[in-house]
Amino acid sequence: MGKRGKARGGVRYDNKHVRLQTGETQRSDGSYMYRWTDGHGVRHSVYGSTLEILRKKEEQIFVDIHDGIRPDAQILTVNDVYELWRDIKRGVRGTTMANYIYYYDRYVHDGFGQKRITAVKKSDVRRFYNSLHDDKLLKINSIDSVHTVLHQVFQTAVDDNIIRSNPTDNMLRELKGARGLDYEVRDAMTVSQQNLFQEYMLRNPKYRHWYPIFFIMLNTGMRVGEVIGLRWQDVDMEKGIINVTHNVFYCSHKGNGQKCHYEVHSTKSRAGVRLIPMTQAVKDAFLMEKEYQELTGIHNTMSIDGYTGFIFTNANGSMHNLTMLNKALKRITRDCNDEMIEKYGIENVPVLLPNLSTHILRHSFATRLCESGVSVKTAQSILGHANFSTTMDIYVTVTEEMRNKGAELLEEYLSVMGRDNRA
Repeated sequence: MGKRGKARGGVRYDNKHVRLQTGETQRSDGSYMYRWTDGHGVRHSVYGSTLEILRKKEEQIFVDIHDGIRPDAQILTVNDVYELWRDIKRGVRGTTMANYIYYYDRYVHDGFGQKRITAVKKSDVRRFYNSLHDDKLLKINSIDSVHTVLHQVFQTAVDDNIIRSNPTDNMLRELKGARGLDYEVRDAMTVSQQNLFQEYMLRNPKYRHWYPIFFIMLNTGMRVGEVIGLRWQDVDMEKGIINVTHNVFYCSHKGNGQKCHYEVHSTKSRAGVRLIPMTQAVKDAFLMEKEYQELTGIHNTMSIDGYTGFIFTNANGSMHNLTMLNKALKRITRDCNDEMIEKYGIENVPVLLPNLSTHILRHSFATRLCESGVSVKTAQSILGHANFSTTMDIYVTVTEEMRNKGAELLEEYLSVMGRDNRA
C-alpha cells in the first residue's frame, strides 16, 4: 500500500505504523483525510497535513454534530450567509432593504464579508468597526447601518445552526462607549474622567509623549493656538508664570496657489494677553517635555513670522495644529476606553472618557476653577475672557450642577437617617 501503510485483519495503519480510526485514510502525499456521512446522507471530507491536526478537526466535527451545527459550516463565508439572509428577509420597506444592501456591498462584501463565518470572533468585529470609524471615517450613524445588517446576518447563522453565538452582540454599543459617543454633549470632563485621562497617558508608552501638552492645556485653560505658540521664553519657571501674548494659527487652505502654512496672530482679544499662574504639576509637565526632547533629539526648528523657539513639536520638528491634536485625543479616548471595557466589561465599567477635543480640555479647566471657589473675576482673567458674561455662564452651569448634586446627597442622607430611625 506504499505510504498509506498496510491493512491487517481489516485494521488500517499509516506509514508510521499508527493505527487509523474509522473514516481516516492516509493520502499518497503523506497527508490525511477523514470522511463521514451526515444525517441527510451527504458525504463530507476534511484534511490535515498530520494525523494530529486531522484528529483535532474530527473532535470539532463530533462536538458540532452533538450541538446540531451544520457540517458545511466550516466552508461558509459571511457573504454566503448574507445571501441567505437576503433571500429570506421579509417585512421591511423596499427603501430600507436597498439601504441595507448599499451599506453591505460598499463596506462589508469585499473585505470582512470574505471571512469564514465560523472563524469570526468578537475581536474581529471590534477591529472591523474600528477601521470603519478610524480609516473609512464613517460617522456613527453609518456604522450603525452596517451593524444592523451584520447583526441580522450573524443571527441568521445562529438560527440555522451554523455558529453557536452572535459575535456582533453589543459591539456597536461597545464602539460608542469606547469613543464617548453614548454620552450627551458636555463642555467639561468630570474629575474622575480627568484623572483617568491624565493617568492613562502617563503610564501608556504609546501616548506618554502627548502628556505634557494635553496636561498643560487641561490645567491652564489655554486655547489651542496659545499653547502651540508658546516659546520657552514665555514660561518663567522661577516665578511660576506663563506669559500669553500671541497665538499660532494654521491656514489649511489659502487659495491663489498658496500652500498650507502657519501664521502668528495677536491673541483673540486684549483680554487674551495675560499671565497664567502655574501649579507645580504644570511646571513638571514643561520639564517632562524638555527632557523628552533632549532624549529624542527632536526640537521645534520652525520660524514663523520671526518667532522661533516654540516649545511643542511633532516628530518632524514641526508645529502641531488643531486637527493633529484632536485626532490624537480621539485615539487616546478610543484606546483608554477599550482598555477599561476589556478590564471591567461594558456593564460594570466605572468611568469612560467622553468624546474629547481641545475645546473640552479648556472648559474642563474652567469648570475646575469654578468648583474650587476661585472668584469670577479671577477666573475671567486666567481664562482670558473678554466678556464677563462668558465666565458667568460657566459659573451658573457649575453652580446648578453642584446644587443638584448637593440635593441628591441630602436626599440620600435623609433616606439613610430614616431607615436608621425605623430600625
